[in-house]
Amino acid sequence: MANESSTSPAVGRALDILTYLAQRTGTVGASTMARDLGVPRSSVYHILTVLTERGFTVYVPEARGYALGAAAYQLSSAFTLHDQLERLARPVLRTVAAAAGITVHLGILRGASTLYLLKEYPPKTSELEPALVTAIGVLLPAQLTANGRAILAQLPPEQLRALYSKPGDFVSRTGRGPRSLGELQTALALERAQGWSEEIELIAAGLRSAGAPIFDLHGQPIAALSCTWRSRVALRDPPELIAHLVEGAKEITRRLR
Repeated sequence: MANESSTSPAVGRALDILTYLAQRTGTVGASTMARDLGVPRSSVYHILTVLTERGFTVYVPEARGYALGAAAYQLSSAFTLHDQLERLARPVLRTVAAAAGITVHLGILRGASTLYLLKEYPPKTSELEPALVTAIGVLLPAQLTANGRAILAQLPPEQLRALYSKPGDFVSRTGRGPRSLGELQTALALERAQGWSEEIELIAAGLRSAGAPIFDLHGQPIAALSCTWRSRVALRDPPELIAHLVEGAKEITRRLR
């Protein structure tokens, strides 16, 4: 008997169907699914219609059965990619954090937000180390973070426009930052040309960050390395810190390829 959510049986049944198909090879008929899952046949047909419309299942007329669709495999491959990215990136983050003496983050885009996947601390803390809001799993506006801007700067113009199509997309945390797509495009063009991005007091007063993009084997920007320090602390050699980030991002790119 399939498990059902007390608030949304249809959602629970849809997940049961996807799980059922994932555990089988070939196609399975709707009546067989209904019998094995203990769900009314009419409900199974209705759910399969929606899942097929969304690409999560596919109907094979010759076999009179259903199988997982492309959308389901895309979810699986995205999870696999992130797992692979974290495994390959973690030792590089440790190296960069130790060499630069600063906490380093690995982040990706989630829509128009930056999602932090990894965070590595240096062996010893220094005066550069501020209190950070960039914990693993935290979402921040991508156009305000150096991590997010490093990825956004590498996106095709049409993809950037799709992410920032409305004035309400340009939130501000400190009263600073781009207020329109034009302002954002101008800033990102400069950062793309130099190969790394930065933000100064866009996320929090007194803090600044730098980020460098990471690319997959197709040359698509999929992540970034970044670090944050106190904007009023004079670095002995800022280019050296940026160089550590850029080289670390290039090394992760090389490992992904």
